[in-house]
Amino acid sequence: MGAKWGVVIVAAGRGTRMGTKESKQYLQLADKPILVHTLELFQSLDEVEQMVLVVGEADVERCRAWGEQYSITKLIAVAEGGRERQDSVLCGLKRLSTDWVMVHDGVRPLVTAAEVRVCCAAAVRSGAAVLAVPVKDTIKQVSEAGVITATPDRRSLWAIQTPQAFRRVLLLEAHEQAAAEGFVGTDDAMVVERLGAPVVVAEGGYTNIKITTPEDLPYAEFLLAQRRAALREGER
Repeated sequence: MGAKWGVVIVAAGRGTRMGTKESKQYLQLADKPILVHTLELFQSLDEVEQMVLVVGEADVERCRAWGEQYSITKLIAVAEGGRERQDSVLCGLKRLSTDWVMVHDGVRPLVTAAEVRVCCAAAVRSGAAVLAVPVKDTIKQVSEAGVITATPDRRSLWAIQTPQAFRRVLLLEAHEQAAAEGFVGTDDAMVVERLGAPVVVAEGGYTNIKITTPEDLPYAEFLLAQRRAALREGER
């Protein structure tokens, strides 16, 4: 990738599904917090020039300290998030100056460098791209009464992940317009789609999991251990 990238890492949520007092992004994954694994991945990419981490007000100082402790030198700001996720993204976008930007969930620490680069290359070609995987299961649309109303063609269904990658001015315009009109979307692609801009899918991997519930953590530890073992084997 010839383009230089900024990254907004969103970690301001306080999800309850993990069932822990500590927010999920700060839980330990093997030898360090989940969020630190995420930061280190983007720190390692030569194409990334800037990172902004967006967190809750109470977590700003410890995240700044982690940035120093773990030598995350590309982290130019740790910012306080907004009420909605897209408020937090907009806050981060305003801190970046790169032509291209990725938005990534802090609790997706297992995305690979190759997957990130696939997404970014697709964005450079089209202006906007999201990492995603084809849906494996049959999906049913169900009414409020619990009755199946439709079975979409699985071949047209993709499970959307992050990072999502955009020309920065496009994403900034989309978020500013959404904020002005009171629109709240479920991801960054959705606010760009509202502008009529095409967003393409870049195929990622099924191991790029979002750590959300208690059963996700041991699976993430298993995947991380596998990767580290493969790396050690490759170094022999």
